[in-house]
Amino acid sequence: MLGYDSVARTQTLVQLSDDLLAALDQYAASSGRSRSDLIREAIEGYIHDVLQAEIDRQIVEGYRRVPQEPDPWVEARARESIAEEPW
Repeated sequence: MLGYDSVARTQTLVQLSDDLLAALDQYAASSGRSRSDLIREAIEGYIHDVLQAEIDRQIVEGYRRVPQEPDPWVEARARESIAEEPW
């Protein structure tokens, strides 16, 4: 994901409900992984998703500010490609 595995780590305290902790422990036991590993992976995934969503938002905003000009050749080729599909 974000590649934080080779970086020095700092311990932190996270408060979890009893139910969430029980679910985490159950998953950790069944997967043979530690709580820390699972929490770290979940946070990395969350941050990755947030960053990707921001990139997507910026791309959409860019196209709104500067719309792409229609290209008749591209549209014609797209129609040909669709027509060639064996749906």
